[in-house]
Amino acid sequence: MLPAIPPKYFLPLIGLAITAFIFCTSEFMPIALLSDIAVSFGMTPAETGIMITVYAWIVGLASLPLMLAVCRMEPRRLLLFTIALFAIGQIGSGLATSFAMLMGARVLVACAHAVFWSIATPLATRLVTRAHQPFALGSVITGTTVATIFGLPLGRIIGLALGWRMTFFAIALVTLAMLAYLWRLFPHIAAGDQSFRLRDLPWLLRNPVTVGAFLMSLLFATGYFTFYSYIEPYLGGVAGFSPAGITATLMGIGVAGFSGSVLFSRLYSGHRRLCLYLGTVGMAVLAAFYSPLAAVPAALVVLCMMLGSLSTLFNATIQAEVVAGTSRAAAPIAMSLFSGLFNVGIGLGTIFGGFVAGAGLLPFIGFAAAAILALPALYCWKVYLPAMQKK
Repeated sequence: MLPAIPPKYFLPLIGLAITAFIFCTSEFMPIALLSDIAVSFGMTPAETGIMITVYAWIVGLASLPLMLAVCRMEPRRLLLFTIALFAIGQIGSGLATSFAMLMGARVLVACAHAVFWSIATPLATRLVTRAHQPFALGSVITGTTVATIFGLPLGRIIGLALGWRMTFFAIALVTLAMLAYLWRLFPHIAAGDQSFRLRDLPWLLRNPVTVGAFLMSLLFATGYFTFYSYIEPYLGGVAGFSPAGITATLMGIGVAGFSGSVLFSRLYSGHRRLCLYLGTVGMAVLAAFYSPLAAVPAALVVLCMMLGSLSTLFNATIQAEVVAGTSRAAAPIAMSLFSGLFNVGIGLGTIFGGFVAGAGLLPFIGFAAAAILALPALYCWKVYLPAMQKK
């Protein structure tokens, strides 16, 4: 049994997990409020939906340049600055008097998002001993899982009751509270013996551990979001779920994410290969049953929850691989590449899924996702794990 984490490290770790919850909630909040935002600016939901795409691509493209620009900052100061910038962006979103102003505020939030997800997991692992690192990573990932269960529905409720602007103001208020909490409790952490330098980037890109993790994360996100981006129309139009049934299923996927976090915390230290197999091969196999089970609602719900659990397991595992395979100085840069490529994968998956749905093949979208998810599974099996064994 692991020794307890001292409160002076456990409390800031909880703060990081809650902040991760806030950032994840904010990222997808416009999805829940798209129609209301569109009405406010005299636009259609399809026109306002571009803010979601732009957000993802900014995170994807800006993560590395931003981290190269700020990597020499003291970690605690960088964390607090990033959270403050995020809060300013949320306030700007609530105050926006035009769609262009709203887009500008969301760009600011996306830049803060890019930096936060580059530093969150490296900082979490530096708060604890090596034995507790899987727990620390799992805690941050759990924050994102909770957001999928409660964050979006809560934001939707606030938006419907008080207007969509109040949702952004509420996020800003909670963010400022966490800023004060972390300012008081987050310890000063040394930047390391040496800071990451631009000339070190080619080494990072030649590191087989990080390159393999980057490639698998890009392919995984592409495959997963090929079907997940269109899960609502699939469940309603293909599987025949009621609106309440769709909501319950989506929340069930989020709840299942907890089991993925628990699996990671318990398995990764001693069963690293198993975590990688479950997160890649397991996802590809399960996705192949997504379309055939459309006629069996109960089985489809169970399958969706299993996919949600394994996706969380993969996300935590691959981040652990990136952190373990790089130095302390390089970890934030490596995580910026991971975050950027993962968001590029989200965009690609949404595009591919859109092609499938637009071609009238929505009932078969599970097969398309499985075909893409087979690529990281094959790479993991044939390339990544053999290379890891040689080391």
